[in-house]
Amino acid sequence: MKNYDVILVGTGQATGSIVPELLEMGRTLAIVEGDRVGGTCVNWGCTPTKTLVASARAAHMARRGPDFGVNSASLSVDFAKVMKRVNDMRVPSSEGFQAWLEDISDFYSGWAEFIDDHTLRVGEQEIRGEQIIIHTGATAVKPPIEGIDSVPWLDNKGILALEELPEHLLVLGGSYIGLEFAQAFRRLGSRVTVLEYGDRLIGREDPDVSQVALEVLESEGISFQLGAEALKLSGSQGNINLEYRQNGEVAQLHGSHILIGVGRRPNTEGLNLQAAGVKTNERGYIEVDDVGRSSTPHIFALGDVNGRGAFTHTSVHDGQVFIDHLKGGNCTIAHRTLVYSMFIDPPLARVGMSTAQARESGHRVLEATRQMSAINRAREKDETQGFIRLLVDADTQKLLGATVFGVGGDEIIGMLALAIQAELPYTVLQETVLPHPTVSELLPWIFADLKPLE
Repeated sequence: MKNYDVILVGTGQATGSIVPELLEMGRTLAIVEGDRVGGTCVNWGCTPTKTLVASARAAHMARRGPDFGVNSASLSVDFAKVMKRVNDMRVPSSEGFQAWLEDISDFYSGWAEFIDDHTLRVGEQEIRGEQIIIHTGATAVKPPIEGIDSVPWLDNKGILALEELPEHLLVLGGSYIGLEFAQAFRRLGSRVTVLEYGDRLIGREDPDVSQVALEVLESEGISFQLGAEALKLSGSQGNINLEYRQNGEVAQLHGSHILIGVGRRPNTEGLNLQAAGVKTNERGYIEVDDVGRSSTPHIFALGDVNGRGAFTHTSVHDGQVFIDHLKGGNCTIAHRTLVYSMFIDPPLARVGMSTAQARESGHRVLEATRQMSAINRAREKDETQGFIRLLVDADTQKLLGATVFGVGGDEIIGMLALAIQAELPYTVLQETVLPHPTVSELLPWIFADLKPLE
């Protein structure tokens, strides 16, 4: 049996921040991966989906050409070329990542299972680690819908393996994954219908955010069924039937394909965590402290598998926290501020509190909102949907939260995240000279409109 200082199980995005530092410390490494190297982000998440979204946006803007005085004779989408572009982005990234890991560590291709708290079985081999890092990520939830096992449904992996453009894509779930794919495939030429159990889209956001998202997507021809409960699936590839209940009535949708995006679950099944004394919560996520340490002190869980964040950037940060802990630092998971972007077009980005959370926080809250239609840069680009909202603590003048739903929001939010992390008073942003013409240059003037939150 080979012994290592550190065994890393799974190769999500924290891997890139962990491995170089461990090598610098002189640690001996084993890396175990049963699927594609790079995890969700590289293979089925950020890299391929944002590549797909970019192609879809190109098609959308080509159709909008006459709005800008640009006329084209015809427009067609070569879906095979779209998907080749997606694969040309993700496949080399994964293969290159694996080649590097094989070069600098002992790389084990297979699924890991704990034998005890220091020992793992990978295929026919057993390996032992002084420290073990579980970095296995999460996967799509399969909801308990009658007939689901008899229908070829798609998740975020399967939809990226399509070779033909769906004629009519049904999407179950009106949140991040569902809406990004819904808009992309609509722009590429599919009919799209979204069914959402809640009474509004992206329920974690404020109601006016949900309403703007609905209006944006409906304006592009996407159909929605809200407050709808999926009951039964039947049919075959190219002929999918979805039975659902809405307002007490049972109805049916018919489509060529169905994408299910109703949540994620941690990849902990098969690890035999009990043998290592690693505790999970009621949803299967590994319980960790603020440095990613599990109930077994020498076993850490980083990224989506620990339930402390659901994004590539939180996974990377988990890795940074882990390394900082090894070096005796004081960086923690709890200290970070929630920040994320949803890559529909225009993007929806948020940091810190929503309006609803601010009302419940106990702070005296000031709020200012400006519509994108009142911002010159958005008007120049003729992308005026959405708004910017800023929330400030009236007593400390510190930023509590921000929503940027509109052109450039996915980039602007980073500046606001920095302000929150650094605990800067909003007046520092007011005094900062920002480049013209941009959307972000309006931030100081939006702060000037702060009023007590109603």
